[in-house]
Amino acid sequence: SPVSRVVYNGKRSGGPRSPGAGSEIFTPAHEENVRFIYEAWQCVERDLRNQMGSERGLVEEYVEKMPNPSLKAFKPVDLGDLKRRNTQDAKKS
Repeated sequence: SPVSRVVYNGKRSGGPRSPGAGSEIFTPAHEENVRFIYEAWQCVERDLRNQMGSERGLVEEYVEKMPNPSLKAFKPVDLGDLKRRNTQDAKKS
């Protein structure tokens, strides 16, 4: 079966937002990258909600014609769960 990805064709928007780093130190470049990805994803989710029922919008689904066979066994990672487990492990130490 083909592999599909959601591709966002929108504009990058700016605006300061603190990631709430706690005791971790992030470089300005890291914070800019995180802010860009977060804001772009918020736009994707908004466009998906607004696009329901319309034929074509800003969000397109990309489907690979020839999926990479080495990725057949790939299992997505729940990043939220991984972060919770890492945070719990750090507290135990």
